[in-house]
Amino acid sequence: MERPGAGGINSSECENVSRKKEISEELEASTMDSLVDMPFATIDIKDDCGITNVPQINLERSKENEWISKDQIKKRTKKHKDYQPNYFLSIPITNKEITRGIKNLQDTIIQQDQRMSKAMTGDGSFHVTLLVMQLLNDDEINIGIDALLELKSFIEEILRGKHLILPFQGVDTFGNQVGFVKLAEGDHISLLLEIAEAAKRIFQEKGILAGDSRSYKPHLTFMKLFKTPWLWRQGVKEIDPKLFEEFISHRFGEEVVQRIDLCSMRKKKQSNGYYHCESSIVIGDKNGGEPDDAELVRLSKRLVENAVLKAVQQYLEETQNKNKPGDGSSVKTEEADRNGTDSDNNRK
Repeated sequence: MERPGAGGINSSECENVSRKKEISEELEASTMDSLVDMPFATIDIKDDCGITNVPQINLERSKENEWISKDQIKKRTKKHKDYQPNYFLSIPITNKEITRGIKNLQDTIIQQDQRMSKAMTGDGSFHVTLLVMQLLNDDEINIGIDALLELKSFIEEILRGKHLILPFQGVDTFGNQVGFVKLAEGDHISLLLEIAEAAKRIFQEKGILAGDSRSYKPHLTFMKLFKTPWLWRQGVKEIDPKLFEEFISHRFGEEVVQRIDLCSMRKKKQSNGYYHCESSIVIGDKNGGEPDDAELVRLSKRLVENAVLKAVQQYLEETQNKNKPGDGSSVKTEEADRNGTDSDNNRK
């Protein structure tokens, strides 16, 4: 058996290095996947996470990174542990014209680069994020549901009987990593921002960790490059704007906002591809968008519970009134006195 030369690397060491690299890339991909759902105005993912253009994390700290103090690392770790959004308020895209247009956009990109097919967002999950939040247990989910129901009256006050119509036109990216359809300019943006701010305030007042430090920029995501770490290994680091240049000014259509959902980022999606929904509120005409079966069941339970509580309270009040001492006898005594007085008057 030959000994490896000085400075040589044997096969087992190569396998370990390769495996460590794969693990680091998968870990980074998972982290990025959770970030791209956030409604950030600018997604400086590489700056925030301290990564380079090539998605690679060195397992041993190099001398170039020694300037990062342990306190900074602890603060960054604590921040991520304290607040990791896992729920969000979603405005689902239900206009078939918009979804067809996005599918055409996706198909155009895939025809030019077949590798991009795995980076596309499913048409069943097209939505605009209104607010992100952290709900850690059933109690917090119930608080979130109550906050959503409370939000409805504020939205009605903001809209004042008008429809909220979102026109989508053009395509752009966040850092060439997340592709999205843009919201056209107009008064609807200020209304949407006002609703988003009201939602953030209501949830935070109920003790829910919600929102983000970055300014809110509504968008409709159709592609996430960070969901495909194997493309990085093949050298596909960015979304080339040339892939969608014919859609730069394309009009995708208008979405009349009919519903806002409280959705989970983690739970299994529905059969139609849309996110797991805890609760919904209907905006505008109720004929436009009907709640799903799960929402109807939840609302029915709430109505039954309220009816039972009301009946119990009414029963207790009636029972207490009946048991009050002297009530029945005093009434009979008063009636007898009145009858006696009337008889005396008749005899006079």
